[in-house]
Amino acid sequence: MNNDPRILVTGATGNVGREVVAQLLDSGVAVRALTRDPGAARLPEGVEVVRGDLADPDSLRPGLTGVDAVFLIWPLHTAEAAPAVLDLVGGHARRVVLLGTGALADFGFDRQRDLLARSAASWTYLRPSTFAANALWWVPQIRRGDVVRGSHGALGMAVLHERDIAAVAVRALTEDGHDRASYLLTGPRVLSQAEQVRVIGTAIGRPLRWVELDRADAREQLLADGIPLSFVDVLLDGYASMAAQPPAPVTTTVQEVTGRPARTFLEWARDHAADFQPRPAAAR
Repeated sequence: MNNDPRILVTGATGNVGREVVAQLLDSGVAVRALTRDPGAARLPEGVEVVRGDLADPDSLRPGLTGVDAVFLIWPLHTAEAAPAVLDLVGGHARRVVLLGTGALADFGFDRQRDLLARSAASWTYLRPSTFAANALWWVPQIRRGDVVRGSHGALGMAVLHERDIAAVAVRALTEDGHDRASYLLTGPRVLSQAEQVRVIGTAIGRPLRWVELDRADAREQLLADGIPLSFVDVLLDGYASMAAQPPAPVTTTVQEVTGRPARTFLEWARDHAADFQPRPAAAR
């Protein structure tokens, strides 16, 4: 394995970024991980960890030195710095893979892709369906009991395992044939939020059920569950918009790119079963 950093991974301590780091290492690729707090990052041995903040484009320059490719994720709740970041990354790296976000009302998928295409010579754009990991928002409720309260319980989503997102990203970062490609990634089937809750129950061995709330109560529940205030109304508006449209298509892109079918939500729930279990009481 080449010890010189070749691929920079942003969001390296998040759900998807950790998987990208792990799968790159498994492929024998040298990895440099970007994080705002290197001292707190728990990443595998052999990863070079560097400090950087996407909200401050100039802070990225040291981490971009000597990098061939970049995996870029946009976890911020504002897109103000995005054009400058994309220009900077595209000017340093031969190849850029951007994981799109639907979390910003003023930074839609088309604009994200267009900025990427303008900034990078070689690029791949990943447009994901709903992350399966969004179900972790329900952890506080499920740890307390057998009911999950929220809005739009009937809303169907082709939820996507973070390992599958990472697998596509790693191939786009390390293989030819993905230049200027836009990939719509989904899980293998559509599940409503209420169905997702029941599947989590199956994975953890407890019968769980969904209770529907109106918007005002759902907003309070999301805030109580730890969703940032800046994102709560964006999320609820997104649910309402999705509910008013035909169901999103299910794609086979994960299998076409990686050679294996997308993982089911039950697989995801089993992988994360421990997250939903009540924490043991502190020893007295």
